[in-house]
Amino acid sequence: MPKIIISGCNGRMGQFVTAICAEKNVKIAAGFDINAEKKNDYPVYADPMEFAGTADVVVDFSSPSSLTKLLDYCKAKKTACVLCATGYSDEQLTQIENAAKEIPVFRSGNMSLGINLLTALVKKAAAVLGDSFDVEIVERHHKMKLDAPSGTALMLADAAASALPHESEYVYERQSIRQKRGQNEIGISSVRGGTIIGEHEVIFAGNDEVLEFKHTAYSRNVFANGAVSAAIFMADVKAPGLYDMNDVLSEVLAR
Repeated sequence: MPKIIISGCNGRMGQFVTAICAEKNVKIAAGFDINAEKKNDYPVYADPMEFAGTADVVVDFSSPSSLTKLLDYCKAKKTACVLCATGYSDEQLTQIENAAKEIPVFRSGNMSLGINLLTALVKKAAAVLGDSFDVEIVERHHKMKLDAPSGTALMLADAAASALPHESEYVYERQSIRQKRGQNEIGISSVRGGTIIGEHEVIFAGNDEVLEFKHTAYSRNVFANGAVSAAIFMADVKAPGLYDMNDVLSEVLAR
């Protein structure tokens, strides 16, 4: 049975992960949270270094501000980690890459298995359609989301760009640019409103035909479920390195 620690355990996503662990026979050894209130049947620590026990992997649904302490703990304990937060700075991304030289680190712009399958399909479509189709991405989220565009939108854009036969330029707004669409552009538009959990649409617009891929999350459980799947996978990973959902999908598809 995999044994995990949930960082950000008292937050909304932390509680979703707690519930799914019970369903998937995953043991929760402890929780980390700036609010050290005990809400479940595992101990909670404000400072990760206060936990003297052991675990196979840490699942982090806290915030980028907690990254340094979390990575310091994981490196000290030689424990794998699954990073589920978004909005990391360039400096923090470098910090994550450096940590991956010492421990196994999992990071994905979106923890949904469906989104990661969509990413693979977008890359394949871009490789086939090439310069014949324009690529536009529209993402929609709730009004409380702080970052825009979403990490998932950027992940989808990167997937398309990696397969296109040219160097792509990301365009985030058009109202300030009065000119026709450039050949190498990937447009990314953000919508914020209400309680939308998450919608991502990738549009391939060609001459006289349009191909659309869309993923809609109706509950945050899809992200928690993907995070626990990643934790189960990472519990058996011992080699330092940077891992992502493609590694999890490869294992699932190989079964």
